[in-house]
Amino acid sequence: GTSDLAPLDQQAQMIKEWYPDAKTVGLIYCSAEPNSQYQVDNVQKYLEDMGYTCKQYPFSDTNDMASVVQNAADNSDVLYIPTDNTCADNTGVIDNICRPMKQPIIVGEEGICSGCGVATLSISYFDIGYKAGQMAVSVLTGEADIAEMPIEYAPQFTKKYNEAICADLGLTPLEGYEVIS
Repeated sequence: GTSDLAPLDQQAQMIKEWYPDAKTVGLIYCSAEPNSQYQVDNVQKYLEDMGYTCKQYPFSDTNDMASVVQNAADNSDVLYIPTDNTCADNTGVIDNICRPMKQPIIVGEEGICSGCGVATLSISYFDIGYKAGQMAVSVLTGEADIAEMPIEYAPQFTKKYNEAICADLGLTPLEGYEVIS
């Protein structure tokens, strides 16, 4: 297999790039997704090493998501959302709470960023799918033993920003970031 895990240290660094004067970071995720917990725990460690105060804001399902997001937005300078499937499916809810408050969010991938984020260090799901296909071919042709194949990661990561949200929040995109198309 392949993994969509982006370099979490670099995602944490993005918060420092975009919001060097922020003091508190709210980490929003669905507690039913162990992958999200892993990402949040690691990003929190990197952010705390940079001097930020972090608080995790888990929600168990979409029934309590809005109140948790509101609480996080009320008590944080900036928010972080990992590659969380429940958040990805509910970016409209998150955006409807955070954008009117001018609450910035750095996110784990492009899909979430296009719905509610300011910026992301994103993978290409196309590239990951292509790599998984190549791996499958090598297994089917007998060139590789699936039990011995290492996990493959995205070959590159791209810094991207959401043009509409940046405009609404009065932010000038940083150099080196591409607009999400």
